[in-house]
Amino acid sequence: MGSFANVADIKAIEAEMGWAERDMARSIHDFIGRAAKAHGARPAVTYMLTSGPADPSETLTWAELFGKVTQAANLFSSLGVGEKDVVAFVLPNSSETVQVLLGGMVAGIVNPINPLLEPEQISAILRETNAKVVVTLRAFPKTDLSAKVAEAVKYAPSVKTVLEIDLLRYLKPPKKWIAHFLRPKSPVGHHANVKSFHAEIRKHPADRLTFADTREDRVAAYFHTGGTTGMPKVAQHKVSGMVYNGWLGHRLLFRETDTVMCPLPLFHVFAVYPILMSMIASGAHVIFPTPAGYRGEGVFDNLWKLLARWKVTYLITVPTALAALMQRPLDADVSTLRGAFSGSAPLPIELFNRFEKATGVQIIEGYGLTECTCLVSCNPPSGAKKTGSVGIPFPYTHVRILHTDGNGGFRECGVDEVGEICVANPGVFEGSTYTEVDKNRSLFAEGRYLRTGDLGRLDAEGYLFITGRAKDLIIRGGHNIDPALIEETLMRHEAVAFVGAIGQPDAHAGELPCAYVELVKGATVTEAELAAFAKEHIPERAAVPKHVEILTELPKTAVGKVFKPDLRRMAIRRVLDAALAAEGLEARVVEVVEDKKRGLTAKLAPKAEADRVAHVLGNFATAWDWLG
Repeated sequence: MGSFANVADIKAIEAEMGWAERDMARSIHDFIGRAAKAHGARPAVTYMLTSGPADPSETLTWAELFGKVTQAANLFSSLGVGEKDVVAFVLPNSSETVQVLLGGMVAGIVNPINPLLEPEQISAILRETNAKVVVTLRAFPKTDLSAKVAEAVKYAPSVKTVLEIDLLRYLKPPKKWIAHFLRPKSPVGHHANVKSFHAEIRKHPADRLTFADTREDRVAAYFHTGGTTGMPKVAQHKVSGMVYNGWLGHRLLFRETDTVMCPLPLFHVFAVYPILMSMIASGAHVIFPTPAGYRGEGVFDNLWKLLARWKVTYLITVPTALAALMQRPLDADVSTLRGAFSGSAPLPIELFNRFEKATGVQIIEGYGLTECTCLVSCNPPSGAKKTGSVGIPFPYTHVRILHTDGNGGFRECGVDEVGEICVANPGVFEGSTYTEVDKNRSLFAEGRYLRTGDLGRLDAEGYLFITGRAKDLIIRGGHNIDPALIEETLMRHEAVAFVGAIGQPDAHAGELPCAYVELVKGATVTEAELAAFAKEHIPERAAVPKHVEILTELPKTAVGKVFKPDLRRMAIRRVLDAALAAEGLEARVVEVVEDKKRGLTAKLAPKAEADRVAHVLGNFATAWDWLG
């Protein structure tokens, strides 16, 4: 166990031995079994249904968690799940979610699904992964999840069994009686057998597997990316990639005495691989507060006190959550905190500074992708954290910046030259990243390096900077939105000729969807009418544009495609100018230029009240500078 400060430290770790020579667990059951053997009585996972600083919690030790995971795997096996069969779950966070996630990996292939998706999207993912078992919530007050899943299962013929988890067991009277009384009726109307997860799991042994545990490397998870269109992309993750993520966390960061606060959802790779797998590898203790994590009632108001209660050493966060947290006064002793990790979207410098000023702790920003089983790079905990950088690639991770010639050939970029970020590491499933064969075509450079679709550069010291996205995805608070969903919907309006959807800067979410529209000649419609049309017809709530603007003509390329960099320039100017004006500042965006190192950069004038301007614009991830 040790930290790292620079590229030389990473090279030294790689020089110890090759990745294949390391004594790593060959199955997820063996991986958790090693943790149980080494740390049996120590706390593994704590869950809180509610967020009050003194509210009840449930903690499983490593030995108890190993037993529960073994039981869950045996249950799935009894329902016909083999190595190539899929256990999907559509769940908020809970103790059971951890057991289902890991038990699904042990028995077959687990498929976490975002519970915020609509029934059509959930159903499309179940069909794409051919799920045999679905685990979800039993009908419970204040959530429509069981009804959504029941609707989704109707159109997913491969699903044979639905297992329901009842959150009622976490409540004590009188809350328990009230919740029972208010419980909605259980939905019906699909073909699958519905069973109680708790009743079924009790029928299976916790001290041994009732089936053979394969030690050959295999796919053990499917994660959907985006989920904003009817045809989801599903990434495949192998056991070796999961164990690699865990090994990185233990080797470079966590030890058994650490306590990690993770209010992120267990359907997202950030919570599952860099965090949960690192806990298994290191024996550290992770806390999941409330079913909805950061979205849970009272979580932001109570988070400082929860960090104090559990003597937390590391906080796991994302920029949107950090922005909300920093609006609350620091009202507790958080002196045990040694670090915080941020991922999923670029971190504005102002948030980095505010957090460090409040806590004395620096945020470590990293970079990962669902397609890489997550981790690629992070800023060194013991070294320089460069503003705007996502740090240094991890051991056994080879990042190259490449230019494509469009005919399958690639050229290596020089220092600080921008190109496409391409990655090879033990988490990349070469040639088979996605379940659909067609989606893997042209995805790899030289057959080996995953083309991320992100544009970036490596500086002279080996730090990676992301400067843009070749894929044009809009990233709203870590949630990927395909602009095509917005564009295709608005194009259905009879008055619309062209649409360009982009992400406009936002101080809270990083980006929000925004649409620029060119009308059919002679047609009349208002921006408000188009916004209402989008709201009514776009199935994904997160994808509904926050700003719709009609232009006389959209900027286009020589071949007639909408030229999005110009739209982004317009959005940057509009949003930043509005933020400056709201604070009574004189400075405005004079132009937005393409900076080779920083991507689109706003140039401001006149130069006045520089500190206040920096404070306002520091809330955005957009690069800016003074003119001249």
